[in-house]
Amino acid sequence: MGLSWMAWTGPTAAFFIFIGLCFVAMSVWEYVSPGGGPRHGVLGLDTTRGDRLFISLLGSAFIFLGWLALVGPDLWVPLAIAVAYAGAVFRWV
Repeated sequence: MGLSWMAWTGPTAAFFIFIGLCFVAMSVWEYVSPGGGPRHGVLGLDTTRGDRLFISLLGSAFIFLGWLALVGPDLWVPLAIAVAYAGAVFRWV
């Protein structure tokens, strides 16, 4: 059973490598500095670093999926929106 059905491309592989590196970096950061001081976010929830990473990844995925559904395959604009969204999540949530 190969992976040919997944249609791996360079950008797809880079995306999954980036996600893996984010998880590794967060794990190392948590090991070096445990806890990280939970923040009380805009929604009234206490969040940790891992929560903020998950929220930013999930929100970015929705941004890309919505863009693909409504606009098309030109993905530079949603990339900028997703980066701005992730920055906002780490600052305000």
